[in-house]
Amino acid sequence: MFTPSTTSRPSGRAADQLRPVVLETGVNRYAEGSCLVSFGHTKVLVTASLEEGVPGFLRGKGQGWVTAEYGMLPRATHTRGRREAAQGKQSGRTQEIQRLIGRSLRAVVDLKALGERQISVDCDVIQADGGTRTASITGAWVALRQCCDYLLAEGLIKADPILDQVAAISCGVHADQPVLDLDYEEDSAAEADANFVLTGAGDIVEIQATGERRGFTRDEFEALFSLARTGIADLVEMQKTAVVKA
Repeated sequence: MFTPSTTSRPSGRAADQLRPVVLETGVNRYAEGSCLVSFGHTKVLVTASLEEGVPGFLRGKGQGWVTAEYGMLPRATHTRGRREAAQGKQSGRTQEIQRLIGRSLRAVVDLKALGERQISVDCDVIQADGGTRTASITGAWVALRQCCDYLLAEGLIKADPILDQVAAISCGVHADQPVLDLDYEEDSAAEADANFVLTGAGDIVEIQATGERRGFTRDEFEALFSLARTGIADLVEMQKTAVVKA
């Protein structure tokens, strides 16, 4: 059983303490769903847009699709980055993250219940201080929930397509201590880091874990997983509160 250490982190947080998390809904008047998600200084604007029709590979199959796009604004980090559109292509990192977001959302959606329509979720990082992909997934579910509520309210679908919640959090080994919700200072110096995506029921959707400066032990992994389960349980409750207020 993992017992969090009282060792001080650079932020002063306890090992099992999330950064201040805010899920603000209704931040875009035009989108069917929207959420401004903040994990400490990391801020991501998420919108969910309803589109009639589906990609070509799904036409005539009687099911819908949920997809995601992810990007960072030029001054989301310490120095200005060029817009990827100006470079003519997306980076491998961007493609990997938006595929992760899409997979995470589809894991908790009954695509047949959507009918032949697509929900596109856009995650734009306004400010990055670690954990942008996990913040995006957590906020994306909130925006998706609002979009599906719109479909139900308008009578466009008969059954709720959302099967469960999904949220994500980063964990890592920093100064030999497993910790929850890495900020940039910790992430850049971590011996190992991991991203956990879990459903509201606690089932695993995806785990990305990497030894950055050294390998990590099974006990350390179990400690990270324990931290993630605790953190995501808190995030799931925050998601519920956010969509009730929407």
